[in-house]
Amino acid sequence: MSAPVFVVGYTATDSGADAAALAARLATASGGRVELVTVLLDEGRGAVVPPDASYDAYVREQAAGWLDSAVAALPEGLAHATHVRYSDSFAEGLLEVATELGAAYIVVGASPGGILGRYTLGAVANELLHSSTVPVVLAPAGARTVTAPLTRITAAVGTRPGADALIEDAVSLAAATGATLRLVSLVTIDLPSGVDTGVIRLAGSTHADMVLSQARAGLPADIVAEASAAQGASIEDAVAELDWQDGEVVLVGSSRLAQPRRLFLGSTAAKMLRTLPVPMIVVPRTHAVEGERA
Repeated sequence: MSAPVFVVGYTATDSGADAAALAARLATASGGRVELVTVLLDEGRGAVVPPDASYDAYVREQAAGWLDSAVAALPEGLAHATHVRYSDSFAEGLLEVATELGAAYIVVGASPGGILGRYTLGAVANELLHSSTVPVVLAPAGARTVTAPLTRITAAVGTRPGADALIEDAVSLAAATGATLRLVSLVTIDLPSGVDTGVIRLAGSTHADMVLSQARAGLPADIVAEASAAQGASIEDAVAELDWQDGEVVLVGSSRLAQPRRLFLGSTAAKMLRTLPVPMIVVPRTHAVEGERA
């Protein structure tokens, strides 16, 4: 298996530093490499307004300087490269680089202003989460301060389409990093008021057992995974019930509305982001065949 490539959408901001730091942790754990990418927008470079060569050179030099600063913060010995690209949008530029390099993941940070350890999705992340054929890693605010090694990969499993791709990616990442694997089923119980709480717990347990049993059946014979079910009045409550390690990453599948081999952040994953204290990786419904990631 070739070393995984992590394409990082880098800006000279805290969120850019969060994305670079998380990518470095993942690449260090998996023996991969980090490709730091700054995208400069093509606005004003058309035929109507001739480009100013000196200004373009200045902006490109500034972007290269930002990337040099990002490289200085990477762990010593980590394989890396930097790229300055022009594109119509930041997300489009990242996708172009990811396609060219055969990237395994695209890593972006939370939008500025988010609470420490939580997410506020900006325009770039939202665009990627509706168009990428490559798994997208979302770095929460403050990820740059986390020094714990990668210890556990959690897959949030369900019965909707896309579970096979999710399990395959979770198993691959756990095998590459040496982290343990956990399968989690989030169960929300919405029954009429007055129903016996024992009935509610039984209904939730039955559903969770079914979900986890199906997920376990999809694991390779030599893979051992912990399985946990969390119940709550909401997805947020269920997420809060689980224990989360500092060195943990959670994988979720795309919505059933996603086009094959593309992402679409579903309602469950979006709700998880409101409470989740660890990085999230959103996996396309089905994998792109080689040479079909454009």
